[in-house]
Amino acid sequence: MKAFVALSMCLVLFSCNALLFNALDTITTDQSIRDGENLLSAGGTFELGFFSAGDPPKRYLGIWYKKITTRTIVWVANRVAPLADASGTLRVTTHGSLVLLDGNGSDIWLSNAPIPVRNPVAQLLDSGNLVVRDAEGSDPKNFLWQSFDYPTDTLVAGMKLGRNRRSGFNRHLTSWKSIDDPSPGNFTFQLDPNGYPQELLKQGSDIKFRTGPWNGLRWSGTPFLNPNPYYGYEFVLNEEEMYFRYELLNRSVTSRLILTTNGILQRFAWIDRTQGWMLYMASPTDQCDNYASCGAYGSCRVDTSPVCRCLKGFVPRFSQEWDMLEWSNGCVRRNPLDCEKDIFVKYSWLKLPDTRSSWFNESMNLRECKVVCMKNCSCIAYSSLDIRNGGSGCLLWFGELIDIRGYSNYGQDLYIRMAVSESALLPSHQKKHKLVMGLAVSFGSVFLILVLIICVLQCKKKKVKLPADPTQREQLDWSARFNIINGIARGLLYLHQDSRLRIIHRDIKASNVLLDFDMNPKISDFGLAKSLAGNETRANTNRVVGT
Repeated sequence: MKAFVALSMCLVLFSCNALLFNALDTITTDQSIRDGENLLSAGGTFELGFFSAGDPPKRYLGIWYKKITTRTIVWVANRVAPLADASGTLRVTTHGSLVLLDGNGSDIWLSNAPIPVRNPVAQLLDSGNLVVRDAEGSDPKNFLWQSFDYPTDTLVAGMKLGRNRRSGFNRHLTSWKSIDDPSPGNFTFQLDPNGYPQELLKQGSDIKFRTGPWNGLRWSGTPFLNPNPYYGYEFVLNEEEMYFRYELLNRSVTSRLILTTNGILQRFAWIDRTQGWMLYMASPTDQCDNYASCGAYGSCRVDTSPVCRCLKGFVPRFSQEWDMLEWSNGCVRRNPLDCEKDIFVKYSWLKLPDTRSSWFNESMNLRECKVVCMKNCSCIAYSSLDIRNGGSGCLLWFGELIDIRGYSNYGQDLYIRMAVSESALLPSHQKKHKLVMGLAVSFGSVFLILVLIICVLQCKKKKVKLPADPTQREQLDWSARFNIINGIARGLLYLHQDSRLRIIHRDIKASNVLLDFDMNPKISDFGLAKSLAGNETRANTNRVVGT
């Protein structure tokens, strides 16, 4: 009887030890994970172990959701070197590397640790991240290795998608070869570092879909990434790295982004009631999501027929092909550019063009952005970098504008360089600028004097009268002076023609022109001004006053 009780107690203790072992989230250099054994994250969210895939079946080491009834793999270690049988073993070496061994003790897969530590351990975190760290420290900055740095086809919350700008290390998604073959497929999704960063979905070297640049709230071409109570989106760009990631704001939500075997980005959420994954986002979604479907300077809109149209001021490069719905060759300018006379036309509600040939500055404002673009004849367009709080930053394009999409109630403003002969495309208030310059040609002597006056104005930080110090003239380049001239001429035109009370100022000079912080001119001192009746267009004075 005593022997029986002792044997029973041993069996219970053995079972408890086995359960405790299976519940472990960490292994040391003295432990291993064999096929049939698992690591379980501390919160029970993720599990690491071996699984089968393929025909004939092969064995892989992977990570999946523990609490979800349908096994959903989010990471695979040996996707290019499967095991032929269930003889695999995972160990942590004394040098701080993870090694996957087959039944013969040969290395099938190995993670490299950058520096050795005294007491390395491997741990499966509740985020789904498998890490190697020193047993004495848990600071993520000191991880020797982590699976989050080597995504497969799935992006989970907290995982970075992007690059280290110093080393060039690239974290990106790669599709499975087929639904039952985890080996790398033909599609990748990654952050492109050329120009201003944007995410590209590629099939081999061909771009299939582009998110557009980050605008402070979302990618320019992803209207579904709106602020919501479930997800928080983040794009980081600094000297060290650039990356995108999302975080779960509601921990009761389980969600993942996957790159499918046929090259579709899909976001799923797990629904407990139905015990299934619900698809609620996919890209590309329609013809206009296909990269460059309308060619250069073409705009794609799914709510029009045909979906491709040339931007205003542009015409099809090959009209006959365009009429036959062959749009890939895009559009060309109706009138050629002349750098010193060009204007910028505002186009609204757009997915911004491909930014691989772009330049950006985070501290400039939109007016400064225009000045920089105007001075460079190779600059084709400009836009705000960040649309929050009225807009900030500067984004410039060089070369043809490709992969533009139009929306009816979403998108951003883009200012495109156009020939001055396209002035009809300007909004009415901008047309007045051009009318004033036309008056300058007709009444040259008056406006020439005005130009000479403005050329000696110097900039101050607040609205004050400006000294005409010749030593400070270089503070204002010609573009800034030209904008000041336009503003004063517009003000005079308003006083002479558009104001309810028509006014002749009669004393325009440098001391009566003020500039605010943004270099906008203000006409002041109306002490010598003369008012005309509403139906008067001219008047005579009997004495000389002012200027």
